[in-house]
Amino acid sequence: MSSKEVKTALKSAREAIKNKEFKEALKHCKAVLKLEKNNYNAWVFIGLAASELDQPDQAQTAYKKAVELEPEQLLAWQGLANLYEKTDQWDFKVELPTVYQKLVELYASSDKNKCYEMIKKLSEIYQSDKEYLKVCNLKLKEEEAVDKKELLQLWQQMTQLLSDCLNEEDQDNETRQHLITAFEKSMVLMHPVPGEDHKKVSMDYIKCLSKLPQEEAKMKKACESMLSLYPKQSYPLEVLCVQNERAVSCFSRLQDLDPNSGLSHLGLGTKALREGRYKDAIKDLAQGTSFCKMSSSTGWCSLAEAQFKMQKYLDSATSCSQGMFSLLYITIVIQMASQHKYLYLVFFVGQSDQALKVGNLLPTDFCLELLNSLALLLFSFLKATSQSPGCAEYYFLLGQLYWDMGEETRKDRSKAHTHLLKAAKLDPYLGCVFRYLGHYYREVVKDLGRARGCYKKAFELDNDDEVSGAASVDLSMEQDDMDTALAILQSVIEKATPGSAKWAWMRRGLYYLKIGEHQQATADLQAALRADPEDWVCWECLGEAYLNRRSFTAALKAFGKAHQLQPSSIYSVYQAAAIKQTLGKFKEAVAEYLQITAQQDYVPALKGLGECQLSLAKSLMEDCRDGGAIDLIQQAIQNLFRAVELRPDLSCLWKLLGDTCTAVSSVSPNRAQVLVPALLAGLDPNTQSQALNQAQTLKVGERCYVRALKLMSEVPSLWYDLGLNYYRQSRLTFPTEGDQNSPSLLLEKSLQCLKKAIMMDSGNYSYWSALGVISMSKGLENFALAQHCFIKSIQVEPNNVVAWTNLGTLYLKKDNIELAHEAFKIAQSLEPLYVNCWIGQALIAERVGSYDTMDLFRHTTELNTHMEGVKGYAFWVCSTLLDKSNRDSELYRYNIVQMNAISAAQVALSKYTERIQSDPDAFIMLGYLNEHLQLKRQALQAYQRCLTSGQWDEAVHVYNSTPLQELSDLTGLALAYCKAGLIPESISAYERALAVASSEKEKAYILTAQALLQHRQGNLDLAKTLLFKCSMLKEPISESLLCLCALGLVHSDATLASAALTELLKQGTASGKVVEQRCLLTCALLALQGNYSAVQREASRAVHSNPGNPSLWALLSRLVPQYYPRKANVRLHTHTNINHTSNTNPGKLLYPHTQGLEQTLMSMVSEKGEIERPLAQTLEGWVLQQAVSGLMLGGQLEQAEALCSQVLNVSPEHPAVLLSLTQVQFQRLLVTSGGTVLPDSVLEQLNKAVMVNPTNIGAWHWLAEVYRSQGLLVQAVMAYRQSLQLASQLSMHSSQVASLLRLALLALKPCMAGVPGKDWIDLVLEATTEVLKLGSSPMALLFQALLQYVTKMAARETRRLLERLVYVPSQEFPVTVVQVASWYLLRHLHAKDDQELLNVLLQHAKKHGDQRLLKFHSHFASSS
Repeated sequence: MSSKEVKTALKSAREAIKNKEFKEALKHCKAVLKLEKNNYNAWVFIGLAASELDQPDQAQTAYKKAVELEPEQLLAWQGLANLYEKTDQWDFKVELPTVYQKLVELYASSDKNKCYEMIKKLSEIYQSDKEYLKVCNLKLKEEEAVDKKELLQLWQQMTQLLSDCLNEEDQDNETRQHLITAFEKSMVLMHPVPGEDHKKVSMDYIKCLSKLPQEEAKMKKACESMLSLYPKQSYPLEVLCVQNERAVSCFSRLQDLDPNSGLSHLGLGTKALREGRYKDAIKDLAQGTSFCKMSSSTGWCSLAEAQFKMQKYLDSATSCSQGMFSLLYITIVIQMASQHKYLYLVFFVGQSDQALKVGNLLPTDFCLELLNSLALLLFSFLKATSQSPGCAEYYFLLGQLYWDMGEETRKDRSKAHTHLLKAAKLDPYLGCVFRYLGHYYREVVKDLGRARGCYKKAFELDNDDEVSGAASVDLSMEQDDMDTALAILQSVIEKATPGSAKWAWMRRGLYYLKIGEHQQATADLQAALRADPEDWVCWECLGEAYLNRRSFTAALKAFGKAHQLQPSSIYSVYQAAAIKQTLGKFKEAVAEYLQITAQQDYVPALKGLGECQLSLAKSLMEDCRDGGAIDLIQQAIQNLFRAVELRPDLSCLWKLLGDTCTAVSSVSPNRAQVLVPALLAGLDPNTQSQALNQAQTLKVGERCYVRALKLMSEVPSLWYDLGLNYYRQSRLTFPTEGDQNSPSLLLEKSLQCLKKAIMMDSGNYSYWSALGVISMSKGLENFALAQHCFIKSIQVEPNNVVAWTNLGTLYLKKDNIELAHEAFKIAQSLEPLYVNCWIGQALIAERVGSYDTMDLFRHTTELNTHMEGVKGYAFWVCSTLLDKSNRDSELYRYNIVQMNAISAAQVALSKYTERIQSDPDAFIMLGYLNEHLQLKRQALQAYQRCLTSGQWDEAVHVYNSTPLQELSDLTGLALAYCKAGLIPESISAYERALAVASSEKEKAYILTAQALLQHRQGNLDLAKTLLFKCSMLKEPISESLLCLCALGLVHSDATLASAALTELLKQGTASGKVVEQRCLLTCALLALQGNYSAVQREASRAVHSNPGNPSLWALLSRLVPQYYPRKANVRLHTHTNINHTSNTNPGKLLYPHTQGLEQTLMSMVSEKGEIERPLAQTLEGWVLQQAVSGLMLGGQLEQAEALCSQVLNVSPEHPAVLLSLTQVQFQRLLVTSGGTVLPDSVLEQLNKAVMVNPTNIGAWHWLAEVYRSQGLLVQAVMAYRQSLQLASQLSMHSSQVASLLRLALLALKPCMAGVPGKDWIDLVLEATTEVLKLGSSPMALLFQALLQYVTKMAARETRRLLERLVYVPSQEFPVTVVQVASWYLLRHLHAKDDQELLNVLLQHAKKHGDQRLLKFHSHFASSS
């Protein structure tokens, strides 16, 4: 879509919004986003349209995306503000202040009026949330734009706002200072003084300061100032009296000013109490408590204390009940009990109002603990009931006491029940009695009907009794009497004030949630949370309500809040993970599921974890990332199997296990090695997890589906899944267990399963479509049934893109092009992004020869990575590139150049070859594309993989089916003949190609190939003639000269080799491997001529010219010992400035009069004076290591130590030398100690030496070997892991492989020695698996095979793993690996006594000349 089209679509969307056509606007916006997904206006329009369509979550997402794109643009922020204002969702309300703040910032520089409007809205929110400090900060922003009068109003508003927060304990000093400043500035701006407004503000200021203990000085100053201005005002004196109770003068002044001041009487009475004047104290305190307009707990306490001192216990108890002082009351009760004044106690209890209040105040167990005499309390109540048998309160208190005494007295009808029933009969209006009767009938008698009646009666008598109301509602719901329950809840809610009646709101919310009215449930649960925002259960219920109405974002926040309040609640984390799974955020869901499963084996979490891992695996498989997909499938199987072990009765778990195992059918068979629990694989449960191949894993999936069907046999989807599993098994190339798993039998099983599913549910279009696919597959090919099934699927669901595509494929297979085109066209109209229907159209275009074929295939690769589409596109790209006549055409420029076809096809084909590794055509095309991209190494690898997987006889047949007029066809045929072993036919094909070749270079290559074939046939003279003919061309190629030179060397023809080499060296400068080849040929020629001294000089010259080439150094190390003249002395040059020499090239001082490879290597490095010091030091370390290694291997330990010591004399801090010296000394210590265990101090010294060379991977390998030799296997494992970590950090692939293989070998040895335990076995599997992830490794495969042999020698898997190493082309695996595997395979077959396979192995050994294996077999045969 061009820029103009984007603008047109946006204009259409704007017009649609203007006309209230919001759905149409969404379509236009989505069209814009398909190709310009970061279009700000499109996201804003989506937000506006979704908001109008009552889709708040979608609108929020769109606005937030727009805000991320353009955070400084107003439109999206305004849209968010409007959305949050009109939507009654608590999570929107929480985010609204943030939006207002951003709008304030944006309006500040552009629109002051709008800015102040936002400030006012934000202030209202902060004020409702009691965030007064933020309100003040906003108000201060308005200060600069108002006059003096408005400024006074502003400061007064601030005093009103901040005064409300003084009771908050968490207010900081900044808030208090803001408040004091606001009062002070208000009083400064106010006039007249004195005046009524000023007096009111002064009183408020003093009241504010009185609540701030740290501002006592300011408070006293303010009081004195107000008294000076308003001497008749008593308020300042009252404040001073409260703040300083010992200020008698203040109390006296206050009494003089106001004789009826309760505070003055209380102060004077308190003073008299402290002085022991109890009568005066009782008089003043009684007057003070009567004059005080508000209840004074301090006054009542002092009065009760004075009365207690005067032994007026009843009066004191009454005062205590007024002031609610439980401890003092109990003290009075104890005092009366100690004097046996039961009449006083009974008289006090007889005052019902006070008795009930005190009874509620004092828990029974608290009274028992303080009185320490249950009998006394019980006797007191019994005596009270006997003296006043008509008092219902006494019987209630006695029944309550029995109820609280425990289970035994509750069940005794003569105790709690009898006395409660007596109380109810005496006073049928005492609601608390009926509450306890309800408890009795519900918990003891289990009579829910009578319990419900009692609770209902109690609630009718006392509407504030939440316990009775909640119990009545709960019992009504249990008995399905919803009308009564709702009536009770409705009556409570109608009378409730905001922030109260939580129990009613919550229960009604749960009721609405149960019946599916999620909007009303959300509103009620939000109201319950206003009453108690810290109730985590209520947050979970609110999350459920949001979830049921599909508000996933709000539900996530609610569950997050619940988890924050109750971290131990697993349900909140599980629901959050489940929501993220629903939203497709599988990685985040996996993290939360793992958090749950780490704490406990929670089956729903294990199920969700397996589902998420399977979904992630499928997404990776769509991108052809099979390795990562297999890892996730393996983890999913492990987690789902844990769930199955806990709940084997759940069919859904077995179905999921089947889905996971069946998912491996999509990956490459080479990667489909899955570790499956032994019990699930049908093996011994005591063994470790078993590695299964693709066929075996599918078989496990089949068993899982069968197990699910045994639990729920009438579920059609399970039959459908089982049928697809059989179909996947039938498509494998090699069946696993004979005839019973033949493709035809598996297809028949699949067909029957699908028919069974359709019989149960004929209205499912997927079942019909799957049956059609199976019917037309190879092996059945019932095309009539397939057509019927596809048509039936379409009739069931007309908008069925899969069935239309399958029908088109069927028609295409039957060569009905027109019907196929119509079917694919309908599928495209139903779902334009479905890749299969586009592939069908591309195949039709290819069939009819349309120019659109390549473009259609290219479109399929853009939609998705589909194997058929990828190969088709790559084929057309390669075909177009091969046709060199169309380079200037418009079609070529568009399809190849403009659409970047070569790179796109190469990337897509790379994924294809990773998935399908047995397609030589694909590897040929990949190599060809890599050549065009100048990726020579990758091209070579692709061609090599093509050769290893080549089917040469079939290639010959295909080439012969072509006209064989092109050079590429003829050379390809010749190569195929050669690989198939048909040398004469290959030579003949090359002769035909030579006749077609047009350029001298092409002829040169063909002649060279012919020469190589003639030499293989033994025709030496003819080979020389062809190579001479090639060298005489105008454009000779280096390959022919190389072959001619090599031919001369092999047959000791120095003249021919010298002439060819001279022409070869004229080819120009060389680099890389060409340098090595030329150096090797030159040295071989010199050796052939007998000029041995020149051999060393030539190699040294090459090393000096290319010091960074390791292959040349290796060549030199081989040549010097073999061709070094015996009488020549190596004398090292000495500079006149010996100090300078010793500091720069210490190697020059070593061994000036000795011979040998070690000194030669050292001298070479020393003579290379122009090498930079870091490189020189590295080379010196490497050379020294080679020299020392040679001496150590020769047993010359003293010379090796002397060599290291001399280097250290001139370079004492050389880390590589220090390490080499340590290694030599350790070897000498081992020799002298006779192999005994070394002390820990020596091992510690070795460890320190390695730590000096922390980046030397070889040093860590050496240290690991030392630990192994001392039997410290755990320390050896740690050393190898350290080397592996270092290799990973340095991105050294070969070192990573080496470390892993050494680690695997270390762990394999205890396994082969029979050491018990799984740790070493797991370590071998871990290390070898990681090696195979890095690339192909025969050694890793051998280690796995040996481990299998050790653990399960007689198993079929053992034979399979060993045969995979033995029966391979000789050039693929090292000979040693093949021979070791052959030896163990021989032992395995002898143990199984399998003569047929033994004969196969022996024939293979004879063919490849493995005499050792034949001798081993003879030994076994003779010993048996």
